[in-house]
Amino acid sequence: MTRPKNPHKDAIYEQFARIGKAISAPKRLQLIDVLSQGPRTVEALAEQADLSLANASQHLQVLRAARLVETEKKGLYVEYRLADAEVGRFFVALRSLAEARLAEVEQITRDVLGAGDAMEPIEGEELRRRIKRGEVTVVDVRPPEEFRAGHVPGAISLPLAELHKRLGELPNDREIVAYCRGPYCVMAVEAVALLRKKGFRARRMEEGVVDWRARGWRVATGEGAAR
Repeated sequence: MTRPKNPHKDAIYEQFARIGKAISAPKRLQLIDVLSQGPRTVEALAEQADLSLANASQHLQVLRAARLVETEKKGLYVEYRLADAEVGRFFVALRSLAEARLAEVEQITRDVLGAGDAMEPIEGEELRRRIKRGEVTVVDVRPPEEFRAGHVPGAISLPLAELHKRLGELPNDREIVAYCRGPYCVMAVEAVALLRKKGFRARRMEEGVVDWRARGWRVATGEGAAR
């Protein structure tokens, strides 16, 4: 016996597919990843994703049509941001699924980041305990605007480009933990290498702010480190 068609179910899955279509381009996933660090203008996003302004705008319009991102007028510029925290959690879940199912992800990661000590990062839960006990200094090596948009509570902003000339601001009697945008960001790897070369005890936190948000952990905002 032939089952009757269910147009309502088809309509629901069609809406689900809108999300799949919106993220089907690697560059659009990259734009979501960048926006998970904080709001950006089209110009800044184009530079971060190595796109022309026209291509970046086209990709962003697709993401906006799927209601994954939204815009806000800031003077002469239009600023993009993730529609809400759920989009960030979705991105982390998608990334975790790819890591679990696709061996190529691990191989590419090793090719890009290497397999040395910096690839043995401190885990977020352990870091939270050590921050609470005052055992580590946490350094956010992302650009200042990303730090202001959201950072690990207790972290200090020390962008990678400034790290070498600001080493004197760091204590040498306890471990330094550096973090950046997440597991595929090389800024923290480079920071740890520099710190160790200069005699500091340093490790990398693999997770980024988007991972902390996805876990439901508190994220601080503004200029100063949260106490």
